[in-house]
Amino acid sequence: MPIFSNIKETELSGTKEVFLSAIRHATSVGDSFPQFEDDLRNSAQEQVDFMLEDDENIPLVIADDEIKVETRIVVSNVFCSFENEFSLILEPDVANKETEEKIMRSLSDLEWMHNTLSKMDLMKDFVSHWANISRNLLKVIEDKRLDSVMWGLKIKLIEVTSKVLEAVGYGTVVLPAESRVELLKTWLPYIRKMKSLSDKMSKMEEASPYKMSEDLCQCIEGAIVSLVSALPSNDQADILADWISAEQVKYPDLSEAFEIWCYRTKSAQRRLDEALTESAMPLSPST
Repeated sequence: MPIFSNIKETELSGTKEVFLSAIRHATSVGDSFPQFEDDLRNSAQEQVDFMLEDDENIPLVIADDEIKVETRIVVSNVFCSFENEFSLILEPDVANKETEEKIMRSLSDLEWMHNTLSKMDLMKDFVSHWANISRNLLKVIEDKRLDSVMWGLKIKLIEVTSKVLEAVGYGTVVLPAESRVELLKTWLPYIRKMKSLSDKMSKMEEASPYKMSEDLCQCIEGAIVSLVSALPSNDQADILADWISAEQVKYPDLSEAFEIWCYRTKSAQRRLDEALTESAMPLSPST
């Protein structure tokens, strides 16, 4: 029995080492051998995917505190590196096409990381980091110098954001109400603007690769309706008022959220009126 136990511990330790090494290489960006960088990263990502699906020791590995801590460090470093990389877009001496391609690869890596963290019950880390850098990302991508370029990157940003909105909207990740409101108010205007521009580009060029797909639009709309409906009433009212007054009121369609808010508001008002009426009624004299 002790021998069997030692073998299992050795196997588990080896699995942990392989998994940590793969996670680190799956998200690394090095300059030593740039010609092998993509191949190494892709191989490491495939290794992590395989282990999460088929390794019998993986439930114990991903539940290990050391693995969680090390993975969180990797996630933090990746987001920090991505944010710094993204800020270089506006540098005058940087080749925009080259930078765009590099950032698109980084966003694809972030999508992979999102899928990986969801299997490790660490999605909250991904959502929190994305929320924290959102304003800085939008400050860069909405610069006037980028008005007519980098459409692929702009759409890719929305694709990653849709995953965050789904995680929060459907309760996979629980955030305080103020954080949910901040997330919505940060991204909703940009998403509306990009949807409008995407539709215009599609009309001019039907085969345009730079457009928000129908599936993407439906995913975002469903997540936002769910997210708005779960907010406190006053926050719902603010967001719905902004939606009604917006030029792009057709997307996202928040009619369902609006109807839910109206019903709840009327019900709450009715209950309040009933309570006030009852409290104002004179007490019957005792006999």
